[in-house]
Amino acid sequence: MATLTDKKYPKRVRNELRFRELTVLRVERISEAFQRIVLGGEALEGFTSPGFDDHTKLFFPEPGSHFAPPTVTDEGIVWAEGVRPASRDYTPLFDAQRNELAYDFFIHEGGVASQWAMKAKAGDKLTIGGPRGSLVVPEDYAWQLYVADESGMPALLRRFKALLALPSRPQVKAIVTVADASYQDYLADCGFEIDWVIGHSEEAVAAKLKAVAVPEEDYFLWLTGEGTVVKSLLDNCISDAIDPQLVRSQAYWHQK
Repeated sequence: MATLTDKKYPKRVRNELRFRELTVLRVERISEAFQRIVLGGEALEGFTSPGFDDHTKLFFPEPGSHFAPPTVTDEGIVWAEGVRPASRDYTPLFDAQRNELAYDFFIHEGGVASQWAMKAKAGDKLTIGGPRGSLVVPEDYAWQLYVADESGMPALLRRFKALLALPSRPQVKAIVTVADASYQDYLADCGFEIDWVIGHSEEAVAAKLKAVAVPEEDYFLWLTGEGTVVKSLLDNCISDAIDPQLVRSQAYWHQK
């Protein structure tokens, strides 16, 4: 049995906070529901994202307007005059070899980020900030559980790619809920089996989660999605015997 001193716990790290104005290199419709925007530029130099579910803040100014990225000083963040544009948090998919940064946007009605992604074209500008901090989760837990909806699928894809590169592949259980069965194509080649829930039934996800047998040691659990759903799953489906330091629960969005 592992002791408190030799358990593998996720570690929080601080990153240098920077705001970067990047250029759209290309736009790719990579699946039924996801549009990938690939960014580059000199401002990308020094970018780092050590956590698979890191979030960066993306700024979306009104059409025809320009947003001057803020600067970071010893006293804090200095914003330019004027109205700050709408912003949203997204998982960065960084390719260090190509020095390119991609974001996979879930396309849906009424989303400011989704609308921008559908209209984006090569040469457009996008300002990003962060990631300010990261949770670095060891990859070699023998048993791992992931629960997500569409909002967490890019982070899940990033995690799966890292796990596939390990010398010994861990045992992975994934429960993913999507509004439409066609959205499954985003993770079609992820390398791991996924237990799909079609239609966003919290009860169906909870039933599948309750049926999961978590081992006594060497495990990690990751739950993301709509805030109240994540809290409900955490409170009602995760045993008190589970070490809370080995559970990552994160609200990726909130139902209005």
